[in-house]
Amino acid sequence: MSVLQAIIIAIIEGITEFLPVSSTGHMIVASSLMGISGNDFTKIFEIAIQLGAILSVVVLYWKKFFDFAKWQFYVKLFIAVIPALVLGKLFSDKIDALLESPTTVAIALLAGGVILLYIDRLFKTHIIREEKEISYGRAFIIGLWQCLAMIPGVSRSASSIIGGMQQKLTRTLAAEFSFYLAVPTMLAATVYKLFLKDYPTTQGDIKGYEIVFGTAENTTAFIVGNAVAFIVAILAIKFFIGYLQKHGFKLFGIYRIIVGVILLVLIYAGYLK
Repeated sequence: MSVLQAIIIAIIEGITEFLPVSSTGHMIVASSLMGISGNDFTKIFEIAIQLGAILSVVVLYWKKFFDFAKWQFYVKLFIAVIPALVLGKLFSDKIDALLESPTTVAIALLAGGVILLYIDRLFKTHIIREEKEISYGRAFIIGLWQCLAMIPGVSRSASSIIGGMQQKLTRTLAAEFSFYLAVPTMLAATVYKLFLKDYPTTQGDIKGYEIVFGTAENTTAFIVGNAVAFIVAILAIKFFIGYLQKHGFKLFGIYRIIVGVILLVLIYAGYLK
């Protein structure tokens, strides 16, 4: 992976990670179009680049993350992330296989797009307007919804926001809680990919961090990619919250449907495999 390719994927990650359009799905398609999909470093990079996006959330919401007196906030995040930790570990290999399928991404984008078109009609009751009003039970259910994002193309942001609105959170609070939940979820996925998962080679199994820091090219791509993702994600989050408060989810639903149709055409024409 060249530095330019890393920057392109990082921009895609930064823009799409917190929008309900599936960052993983977009990165899979971009990697496929650039001819770098399928190798271990690309798979690791598409997860580890989330470190930059994680940092953007912590920086933007630093008062929330460093208010240690309100320990209930951390408990809610811990409870909400449990389903993803358990299912992610149990189905890691199956998830990795799906990550190589543009067809899965296209279908998931279409289905999610239809849901986003009607989400405001489906969940009209919004009685929870502040994070402190979210119960532990509601946090756990939102965490279950988030697990749908293990299917590439579904979108972690979309699934957790839909879960939040189903649990009667306002759409703004649902989006913000989705951002908070992204931090432990994405951090856990990155740690697993870098330090716990084994990657077979001709010399034996190695860890993800050994692949990342195994060559100067990989290391540079990793560092530059995370820096770019951090900057772009900050801008994307600010845009998303402002847009959401005024307009809702319809535009994102339309976008997902258009992209899903385009992908199916490209797959049928043989440009994506």
